[in-house]
Amino acid sequence: MSVIYVLLPVAVLMAMAFVALFVWATRTGQFDDVSTPPLRVLFDEEGANGAEKPEPATDGKDRT
Repeated sequence: MSVIYVLLPVAVLMAMAFVALFVWATRTGQFDDVSTPPLRVLFDEEGANGAEKPEPATDGKDRT
């Protein structure tokens, strides 16, 4: 029974730490871009197979 006096405060401190880390990550913009990460898997990057990186997508306007 005495172990609960140690485990309960440790669990509460860990929960507070995770909430603080989540608030910090949210305020610093870690979750702002939710649409591009799932699309990254569709594009090849230069890697072990020697493939080149794709050209960046343009918005259709010619800026040359």
